[in-house]
Amino acid sequence: MKATLWLPTVLISGAAIGFFAFDLQPRKVGIEARQGSVAKFRFCARAGQQQCVVDGDTIHFGGNIIRLEDIDTPEIRSSKCASERALGKKAKRRLLSLLNSGPVRAVYTGGRDEDQYGRKLRVIEVDGRSVGDSLVAEGLARRWDGARRSWCR
Repeated sequence: MKATLWLPTVLISGAAIGFFAFDLQPRKVGIEARQGSVAKFRFCARAGQQQCVVDGDTIHFGGNIIRLEDIDTPEIRSSKCASERALGKKAKRRLLSLLNSGPVRAVYTGGRDEDQYGRKLRVIEVDGRSVGDSLVAEGLARRWDGARRSWCR
């Protein structure tokens, strides 16, 4: 009798260990598997680079170019004024810092998959929190509402 209870106990214990140790927990609908959770991000310096920051709302991550869908940040290359360029550079540096502060995950929210330039549209989370929310709270970004507005004063 004891031998017949031993095998199911071992199988159930092994399944439980695999469930937690290998992160096999069911994912919420629309969330991609965690990518690059230990990769360090840097600024993009050349084409094809991975785990890098292009500007305050665009990154290379997990083999994709991703546009942070929940925010808009000032432009750097095509800025209309010096204050926009300066704020854009500050947003880019802050995004790099946030991405290197914990496990990164790209979340598909169920809307459009890509923008007009072929970039994946995702909310980027670090430790389960949107980096876009942080950038908005710090005055380095604004909520994306579909309209481009000037950052110049």
